[in-house]
Amino acid sequence: MRSINAVQTETAEAAVTTADFAAAVRQFLTREPRQLPSRFLYDPLGSALFDAICQLPWYRVTAGETQLLMKHGGAILSCLQPLGRIVELGAGNGDKLAALLSSSRPRTTPLTVDLIDISPAALATASRALSSFDQVRVLAHESSYEAGLQRLRREPATGRTLMLFLGSNIGNYDPDAAAAFLRQARAALRPGDALLLGTDLVKPETDLLLAYDDPLGVTAAFNRNLLVRINRELGGTFDLDGFAHRAVWNGRESRVEMHLVSTRTQRVRIAQAGLEIAFREGEHIWTESSYKFSPETVAAGLSAAGFTPREQWIDRESQFALTLAGV
Repeated sequence: MRSINAVQTETAEAAVTTADFAAAVRQFLTREPRQLPSRFLYDPLGSALFDAICQLPWYRVTAGETQLLMKHGGAILSCLQPLGRIVELGAGNGDKLAALLSSSRPRTTPLTVDLIDISPAALATASRALSSFDQVRVLAHESSYEAGLQRLRREPATGRTLMLFLGSNIGNYDPDAAAAFLRQARAALRPGDALLLGTDLVKPETDLLLAYDDPLGVTAAFNRNLLVRINRELGGTFDLDGFAHRAVWNGRESRVEMHLVSTRTQRVRIAQAGLEIAFREGEHIWTESSYKFSPETVAAGLSAAGFTPREQWIDRESQFALTLAGV
């Protein structure tokens, strides 16, 4: 049996409306310091730019994680028998899940794959990437992670569930929010299920800054595209030449921060958000945080959320960890 791709859009739970976008922009841009939620980076162009970032030699997260999945995927999947469902939160282009599935023997029993992402472009790409696997049924849900987890609690699977949260996406949450998210993930799983968590580890500051401010300027384009999106969808008047990309390592908080910095005194209007903002030269908009971890803090965080860490694999070249935690 060839895989069946059923693209399912949960509009009631997830599709970001213009009103939602405008409300969030109004709320976060009027904070001190000014901010924009990182989830809005992933429009179709933003998703494509992020895929390009993952190919850069300075951003080694994707390569390191993929190597770990290919090397240890068979052992990971064999721990969960009978495996009935894989849930991936933030599927991206689907390549990492494809690497995991390719690492084991061809399936002889049906497997449901639930992809949960707010980006319809990413869901479409991931669904195509997984369409060649036998005995695999792919369901794509345009949904926030939290709404997707609530749905999973209402729809238990036949067999065991493996939840994937890869790419160090957990690092985009501040510590309290990350702890709350892991507890919610734990509540969506049943005894015998497991979570596979990917985390980027602390490494030299020079390596971290190159990963988030690459010489080709791809990450800068990814960051500034958020302003392009606001101009296009909300009637903004951001001048791209008036904002520069900046990446900063905050060692005290163990995170890389991305900012957009005003290069001059200027005023910006955002019609649909009802905003007119005066920016000072040097004033910044904080667009993303990416927390970095140690192997010990990853295990401790999982344990505190009610998981039982089973195995941890580390790619030494990229300093990236995969941790398998059971319920």
